[in-house]
Amino acid sequence: MAGHSQFKNIMYRKGAQDAKRAKVFTKIIRELTVSAKMGNPDPATNPRLRAAVIAARDANMPKDTMERAIKRGAGGEDNTAYDEVRYEGYGPGGVAVIVEALTDNRNRTATEVRTAFAKAGGNLGETNSVSFMFERKGVIRYPAKAGSADAVFEVALEAGADNVESDAEAHEITCAPEDFAAVRDGLEAKFKEAKEARLQWRPVTTAPVDAETAEALFKLIDTLEDNDDVQTVSANFEVSEETLAKLTA
Repeated sequence: MAGHSQFKNIMYRKGAQDAKRAKVFTKIIRELTVSAKMGNPDPATNPRLRAAVIAARDANMPKDTMERAIKRGAGGEDNTAYDEVRYEGYGPGGVAVIVEALTDNRNRTATEVRTAFAKAGGNLGETNSVSFMFERKGVIRYPAKAGSADAVFEVALEAGADNVESDAEAHEITCAPEDFAAVRDGLEAKFKEAKEARLQWRPVTTAPVDAETAEALFKLIDTLEDNDDVQTVSANFEVSEETLAKLTA
């Protein structure tokens, strides 16, 4: 399994906890507000806002909370100036890590991210110090019940997708960033709204890690994800299913 899959597993378990749900809501609300402020407040014509709305629904965010966040951004009621910042570095075991943040204080966020890396035995690098080990991809997910693997593959391929992976739980479709909107729209025309649809950093190469290193790495990821400014964390680790099961039990 690649790092993004394992991280998804961990975050799913964490997301079931009320304390973590509050953190998730804070991040999504910020993304809804910023997306609405930067573009059209209609999710149908604003791909970034649409992705945030899908994330909000997936997190079971109340509709009125979602609508207030969008209205605040579109109406200019939120005067906070947020910067989009990307941090790159190496975590335990030399694992490459990319952190994306939305912050109203670059100095604060940089200090907190740097401290998290240092405490984990890693180090924060310069911009583009590890991103060459990743590629930017559009990722769209549907539950397995949305359609057969063959049907999803056919529609995705016709819409311009690069790859489709299906298993007993889900269908995952990936595509180039510039094809993301077309692929998502093509799939949604046939299978309705996706479970998840957004741009992600995907590792091109992975770094195998043992149980001890994985535990330290997961603690770093948890610390970063607990930061309200941090929106996403991507890492190129690879760990066995057995080790993953033990660490996430």
